[in-house]
Amino acid sequence: MPEKLLPLNKKQLEKILEQYPTPFHLYDEKAIRENARAFKKAFAWNEGFKEFFAVKAAPNPYLMKILKKEGFGADCSSLAELMLAQKTGITGEDIMFSSNDTPAEEFIKARKLNAIINLDDITHIKFLEKHAGLPELICLRYNPGPLKKGNVIIGHPEESKYGFTREQLFEGYRICRDKGIRRFGIHTMVASNELDPYYFVETAEILFHLIIELSHALNIRFEFANLSGGFGIPYRPEQEGLDLQVMTRGIREKYEQIIVANGFPPLKIFTESGRYITGPYGYLVSRVLHIKDTYKQFAGLDACMAHLMRPALYGAYHHITVVGKEKRPHDVMYDVTGSLCENNDKFAIDRMLPRLKPGDIVVIHDTGAHGYAMGFNYNGKLRSAELLLREDGSVIPIRRAETVKDYFATLDFKGLKKFKV
Repeated sequence: MPEKLLPLNKKQLEKILEQYPTPFHLYDEKAIRENARAFKKAFAWNEGFKEFFAVKAAPNPYLMKILKKEGFGADCSSLAELMLAQKTGITGEDIMFSSNDTPAEEFIKARKLNAIINLDDITHIKFLEKHAGLPELICLRYNPGPLKKGNVIIGHPEESKYGFTREQLFEGYRICRDKGIRRFGIHTMVASNELDPYYFVETAEILFHLIIELSHALNIRFEFANLSGGFGIPYRPEQEGLDLQVMTRGIREKYEQIIVANGFPPLKIFTESGRYITGPYGYLVSRVLHIKDTYKQFAGLDACMAHLMRPALYGAYHHITVVGKEKRPHDVMYDVTGSLCENNDKFAIDRMLPRLKPGDIVVIHDTGAHGYAMGFNYNGKLRSAELLLREDGSVIPIRRAETVKDYFATLDFKGLKKFKV
């Protein structure tokens, strides 16, 4: 079976472990930069192309600053993410604010930052106008319903809570036009972690045709089509990655056939990828605490699903490397577990690995997106540190580990002393 590689060898990792206790998430700056540049280059045919990095995937200002330097904006979906973008120096139309069930304070903050606001529901037009005022540029999110198949992570579009129906889209743009808005964009996202390049070509084709219809019906002009994200990565070693060149070549062909051939002015292509940009270049570094042999063999780590919940939440596969034992036979079957009081706290089930012992360094791959970001404090577990492997080989902390003091910070123990039962 093909093997996933690490950016560091055992000796280099052990040196890091002398200073930083496990578990922690480690990100590879060089690989992230190179991948970001390759992604931009693939869309270089489109003047005005922009990638808005999905902050939810890896909400760390150091990573955001790296991507800002590469020309990326920020796709935000909450007040905290808007504030992260602002603190990183990303403002104005370099922010795409795509939320749902949105509180008024978040629309107000987005308007103050002059972000592009991508509305999720037709009723939000009136809500936005009431609480924050309407901007000069508006984007609406389209849900194609049965026209597109979803996938296991995001579900079927017609069952999704996101977006306007086709009929609502025509009415929504008409309302915005009649209220004096003159700048428009359109958005859709119907899959997550998709590896088929033609899936995204088909999505672009649907949006391009819709732009033609909306423009003719309502006499409005679109500035951009936001194809959003969902670009997948190969979590399994044997999987083929998304063919970026096939995908962008197909999107370009549809653009020429539909937008250019119909005499429409240039249309900017936007994307909102998170997983594809940083996912493969993050690693959860842990150690084996215990080996348990009952009805099965269990390898218990010092990390748990509080540090990476995708396997428990989706049954997602994450590859595991036992550092220093890569070449040894993978001839022992383990469930690789954490210490939560939940039986689904498992990073792998029936995984063939080299024989393990307490103290072994274990690295879980592809945690650079939706890894640390989805952490939580159930069972009083504390979130880990985040480290950055710089291009010069040095390692710096970009987020410290939580402490018990952090966990207790919102509790009122002084009030507890006065509390009578």
